[in-house]
Amino acid sequence: MSSTTDSGASAAAPTGGPAHKREAPRAASASLALAKRFLTAREGSIIVVTILLTVYFALTVSEFFTSANFQTLLQYFTWLAILAAGEVFLLIMGEIDLSIGGVYLFAPLVFYEIHGGGIPLLPSLILTMLVCMVVGLVNGVITAVFNVASFITTLGTLFTLEGLTLIISHAQQLNMPGSPTTNPTTGGTVLSTFGSVFGAGTYSELIWALIVIVVMQAALTRTRWGLHTIAVGSNRIAAAEAGVRVRFVLIRNFIVCSTFAGFVGILEAVRSSSITPDPSASNSILLNAIAAAVIGGTLLAGGSGTI
Repeated sequence: MSSTTDSGASAAAPTGGPAHKREAPRAASASLALAKRFLTAREGSIIVVTILLTVYFALTVSEFFTSANFQTLLQYFTWLAILAAGEVFLLIMGEIDLSIGGVYLFAPLVFYEIHGGGIPLLPSLILTMLVCMVVGLVNGVITAVFNVASFITTLGTLFTLEGLTLIISHAQQLNMPGSPTTNPTTGGTVLSTFGSVFGAGTYSELIWALIVIVVMQAALTRTRWGLHTIAVGSNRIAAAEAGVRVRFVLIRNFIVCSTFAGFVGILEAVRSSSITPDPSASNSILLNAIAAAVIGGTLLAGGSGTI
């Protein structure tokens, strides 16, 4: 009887050993699959590059991880993130908006003129955003209803807004309302609540950028709006036959893109305390925004993208 039990135990032992050893290769393969999935994701490669660059500068520049340096770096990417977030929704649909540079340039001037008419800062901002939405509406209607290529439509809008900015401002630099001012008594900087929230605060643009990124990514992946945007970009005819209102989706995304461009123009003008009617700068800004959207993982051909 004992021999039978011993033989059964000895027979069962070998089966337990290999089963336990097989868990290690299985875990390793799962880790490799996860790493491969991350690297092949649209966001994966650029995140790896960002981490490597951060490590490089941290090792070579002693002042890299300092608050002063971080505050300086914020000025170069927060506004770009907001602009690119709006552009992504159009690129996914196979469209493009070149007028964001013109809207960026034009919005602070509109804000200046409205506030100069005696309207308070916040209502002036709201009215300026409505003007930017009208610009996006015009772009959307011309593209979606009259079937003019968005490249041509928005290029014309870009030139128009740049010309209007130069005409209205007389090509002169202006002081931005709501921006930091100097106290004549103490010589210190005076910052209003409006300025601290809309651009002049140390981390105000970063907070706005994070809000826009989270909201727009959720809209793209979790709402019908995002689903319809991707569907139209993948196959416009099939999306229309499935009941998607293609023209409405196009127009809405043009409006969103122009609104973000105008909002960024306000933030940057408040931060810098000035309105600079420089068309060459606006052209550089729009190219940076489109490049940021593409580098971030959005296809120029449409159908796929990520905030």
